Amino acid sequence: MHFHGTIWRPPYEAESLLLQATAGCTHHACKFCTLYEDLPFRFRMSPLEEIEADLREVQLWGTDPLTLLSARLQGLPKPEGPRRVFLVGANPFVLLPRRLEEIAGLIRRYLPSVETIGCFARVTDVGLKSGEELRRLRGLGYDGLTVGVETGDEEALAFMNKGYRARDIIEQAGRLDQAGISYSFFYLAGISGAGRGTEGALRSAEVFNQTRPVRIGSSMLTVFPSSELYREIQAGSWREEGELEKLGELKTLVGHLDIPTRFETDGASNLVHVRGDLPRDREALAEYLGGLAAGASEEALRAYRVNLRHL
Repeated sequence: MHFHGTIWRPPYEAESLLLQATAGCTHHACKFCTLYEDLPFRFRMSPLEEIEADLREVQLWGTDPLTLLSARLQGLPKPEGPRRVFLVGANPFVLLPRRLEEIAGLIRRYLPSVETIGCFARVTDVGLKSGEELRRLRGLGYDGLTVGVETGDEEALAFMNKGYRARDIIEQAGRLDQAGISYSFFYLAGISGAGRGTEGALRSAEVFNQTRPVRIGSSMLTVFPSSELYREIQAGSWREEGELEKLGELKTLVGHLDIPTRFETDGASNLVHVRGDLPRDREALAEYLGGLAAGASEEALRAYRVNLRHL
């Protein structure tokens, strides 16, 4: 398989086949991000020849005589083809519709068992496509996009150089809804900065309540020395939220989300892992997060953050 650099995927894509369509990020300007710094380039589009070679390799896994014999000897069922493909790269959805259609065609040719295709997408990637193009991509199996919106806090979006505004989140999410493409959001607790966690959560809830994500996966901001945000902190231009404030921020967000969605805090950056369905589990999640904050010390929680070497 052709992979470049560290491969990132959402926790909930653990069962998906990972297929590289791009490497790196077209934006590559968010002040906090260090995810793709191990690449020698900013962005690379995988040649179709590479993608096809990878699909052939995966196809062999399900038809290789040794694989079939091994399963039989172990009393295991015959390996079935994958049901879902997740295209890796920071934002493969930036690709032109024709290229995404070509990739879908190759997947269908070599892996007819695949039902849906997901990937990371920036808000701006959606805006590059017409409504008809989005609907056509949905018909080819593109569904379940993961969009790293991070926050609905206008001030934080601008400072972190996300490249879009809060109203763009609402507009482009609505266009995905119209096309029948489901999506999940990534929220980044701590992105609003010290003293603004509650405000950031309230503004985010106001934005998210106007959208229809099937899931909101929350991570906690971790500032690494190689990031531009670290240099902003050193210059005194921005102050990092404490760990207790981040927990309070999550409690505020959960308490003000009115939409039916799945809320999860998976991933290494999170101090605690909570999962629940909103609005059904709102009170239980809020109570749990509040209890954690009340019974913990900033020093103990901070020790986890500073010793986190990698996401």
